[in-house]
Amino acid sequence: MPERLGPARETPLFECVALIGIGLIGSSIARAARHLNLAHQIVAIDASDAVVARVRELGIADEATTDVAAGVRDADLVILCVPVGVCGRVAEAMKPGLKPGCIVSDVGSVKASVVAQVQPHLPAGVHFVPAHPVAGTEHSGPDAGFSTLFHNRWCILTPPEDAADEAVERVRAFWAAMGSNVEVMSAQHHDLVLAITSHVPHLIAYNIVGTAADLETVTQSEVIKFSAGGFRDFTRIAASDPTMWRDIFLHNKDAVLEMLGRLNEDIALLARAIRWGEGDKLHDLFTRTRAIRRGIISLGQETPEPDFGRRRESQ
Repeated sequence: MPERLGPARETPLFECVALIGIGLIGSSIARAARHLNLAHQIVAIDASDAVVARVRELGIADEATTDVAAGVRDADLVILCVPVGVCGRVAEAMKPGLKPGCIVSDVGSVKASVVAQVQPHLPAGVHFVPAHPVAGTEHSGPDAGFSTLFHNRWCILTPPEDAADEAVERVRAFWAAMGSNVEVMSAQHHDLVLAITSHVPHLIAYNIVGTAADLETVTQSEVIKFSAGGFRDFTRIAASDPTMWRDIFLHNKDAVLEMLGRLNEDIALLARAIRWGEGDKLHDLFTRTRAIRRGIISLGQETPEPDFGRRRESQ
């Protein structure tokens, strides 16, 4: 069954939504917001003239510009869809254009660092509600987006303790309208959870694909030709945007290093079991992890179809 968005709202949730960074996530938000009438006006902002021109060609925003301060001037919701490493610089650039009562959010996979970078640049009267849609594909750019990207996926909000309840609720309603299941937690807890569920798996994928490429006794053509399902999954993950993932690891390094330490200990135990022929230990581990995999599928968070089975129904 193809995933479908709900009907368009009669009244928009926001008068003007400004999206800074029009890649996979930014362009998907633009498409979904337009399809669902979540904003009366959508402004797309990107540092690249080529991206701005492409956004105009695609018609996914009402206005497109490279001027950050001018682009956010009328916005009552601004969403930073840029690599986490540049969030502070972007926040500083948009500061002169933010109006009182505006809500600023983001889509970064790291939250504590984003809060530390962005919050100091926000004027009084501007609300900050960080968010992380746990959704994506290995593709990037304005053409990669599609309106159902967030359907039946989690979006985690990490509002500061002093965040206004009304602002948090409006951001929650925005993501819920795009089909997301919304969860609220602290920025620090988010970073620990995502370190093990997303960041370390990506690091492993990049590493194992690199290891295969560096093997002297196995040619690259053989690696490509005889790739089994497991290696193909790794190569899909390792095709993700390198700039984004570089910044994620550098800005969530404490949690990632903690999880890597635990992983190294577990791998040492696994190597010992294989070396000494301890089949019962291997069987127990595989049985336990198999149950987790089945739980992920039963919650609808995975399917063997491309792009996690999500159809680009509305472009």
